[in-house]
Amino acid sequence: MELENVEKVATEEIEACEDLDQLNETRVKYLGKKGLIQGFMSKMRDLTNEERPKFGALVNKIKSAVEEKIRIAQEKLEEKKINKKLESEAIDVTLPGYKFNTGVIHPLMQTIEEIEDLFIGMGYEIAEGPEVEEDLYNFELLNLPKDHPARDMQDTFYINPNTLLRTHTSPVQARTMQAKKGEPIKVICPGKVYRRDDDDATHSHQFMQVEGLVLGKDISLADLKGTLHEVAKKIFGDERTIRLRPSFFPFTEPSVEVDVSCFKCNGKGCPICKNSGWIEVLGAGMVNNNVLKMNGYNPDEIQGFAFGIGVERFTMLKYGIEDIRNFYMNDTKFLNQFKGVK
Repeated sequence: MELENVEKVATEEIEACEDLDQLNETRVKYLGKKGLIQGFMSKMRDLTNEERPKFGALVNKIKSAVEEKIRIAQEKLEEKKINKKLESEAIDVTLPGYKFNTGVIHPLMQTIEEIEDLFIGMGYEIAEGPEVEEDLYNFELLNLPKDHPARDMQDTFYINPNTLLRTHTSPVQARTMQAKKGEPIKVICPGKVYRRDDDDATHSHQFMQVEGLVLGKDISLADLKGTLHEVAKKIFGDERTIRLRPSFFPFTEPSVEVDVSCFKCNGKGCPICKNSGWIEVLGAGMVNNNVLKMNGYNPDEIQGFAFGIGVERFTMLKYGIEDIRNFYMNDTKFLNQFKGVK
């Protein structure tokens, strides 16, 4: 009678449990090692041999019944817990969505992509090379032997006497000529370059370049001017014109500085162009015969031109940016100005 009463009370307590913690406490109370049902097993020693089997079977029957009731109650409480959680996480699909801040292509990369799109459309290939470069490709194969005074124009980060951080992307041109073995070439070489310079509003120890090289038969200075005119119109507007001024670079002869008509005053004169109507934007020229010979080309059969674009300078002029350091500060307020400008 006492044992059967335990089952009745246990059932009532199990059904009264409101959460899994209460149910677990009830399980321990009745089914634990020191629980009430287990306690009846210790009374078997007071029974006769005939009574023990019947009593043991009854204890196990009641124990199994209580375990089953607890299992059923646990399933119901777990389902109740899940439903309650789902109710609290319900989504109102009529609410407005969250605003996510999107990134923006860096202004320097936007300029590079514009230049790449233009030249790919004109049949050029894009060539790349290592930023840690050999002296041979960075200087010597570009008509700059070790004792050449023009090396003083480029303060260089040397790793050892024959290895350096490239000072321009021209070594990519040398590597391309070496690989092409006398064949015609139309490539641009975008990339990062390094020079020992003090950082200020207009100078940086690292910056981006896009250099170009064209080699073939009957290539002339007029081809160079026409190509650079297209670049000026692409970056600064269709109304732009250019002019070439004599200059000197060891790897080109003749060499020129290229000016573009001021996009602020249309050549009338303003503070941006220093009242000249023109803004200097890049250097270029016809590939020096010595460079052609050193890289496996016959100057009597193949001619060509090369040019170098400073990406930061182009971008600063295009968008009116006064400090080159803005490109490298990761200032989101500055960078967000360029969302959707391309």
